Amino acid sequence: MASPDHRDAAPAQGTVPPQDPADDPLALSNQLCFSLSVASRMVVHSYRPVLEPLGLTHPQYLVMLALWDRHPRTVKDLGEDLMQDSATLSPLLKRLEARGLITRERDPGNERALAVTVTPEGAALRERAVQVPEEMMQRLRVTAEQVQRLNEEMHLLIVTSKENAQDGTRA
Repeated sequence: MASPDHRDAAPAQGTVPPQDPADDPLALSNQLCFSLSVASRMVVHSYRPVLEPLGLTHPQYLVMLALWDRHPRTVKDLGEDLMQDSATLSPLLKRLEARGLITRERDPGNERALAVTVTPEGAALRERAVQVPEEMMQRLRVTAEQVQRLNEEMHLLIVTSKENAQDGTRA
């Protein structure tokens, strides 16, 4: 009688992974999604000690970067640039407003829209944040050229992923 424990059974035909993980399309180390996920977590974690003296979390830093680029901005516009919905942005904006770094007011041109503006305190924080990119390059041991190349590749990946999501095709 066959044992209910099938762990000792020979693998089914065609399911034996290749000896060399580089040849296995299902090896974890060959998965782009895994590499991106781990790299993202590790890089964001590396920002923590650099942003701590500024009193910012990484998501708050991204919001401030977008606002330092251009303000006032509507929450909708900010969300589009950051690829975040308003439910995610609202708590971040509330905390930044409580710190006096931004203000949120109804847009005079559109009462339904909320305009976000950097305060003088928020503008002063920008001067202190200028060193963040250089410090991060040192921490991550990358050059400006490497950052530029990585950003170009990531932007292509983002555009392609967005297009695939919009037209319902698979990436």
